[in-house]
Amino acid sequence: MEEKKENYQQKIEAQLDEWRAEIDKLKVKAKNATAEAKIKYEEQIDKLELKLDESKSKLNEIKESTGEAWESIKEGADSIWDTMKATFEEVKEKFKDKDND
Repeated sequence: MEEKKENYQQKIEAQLDEWRAEIDKLKVKAKNATAEAKIKYEEQIDKLELKLDESKSKLNEIKESTGEAWESIKEGADSIWDTMKATFEEVKEKFKDKDND
């Protein structure tokens, strides 16, 4: 079943909000980390924020698209979301290991 544009936008906006909250949590951890760990946190946070900006940009493209053009934009967006999810999982795993040290 084809996903409606409005539903898709809402789903993506919710995901972006969730990712923003995750980044904010990492910033708190970075603030409380040792100098060396802080640098690593900040590198990963920068990476995530860049991906988040890409995702927001793609969401804006979807919002501005009309008719069936959004379907092709959606395919590109799906690829970005998948990359973003993978990046978040990778970063969370890295810092999960650090938290256990």
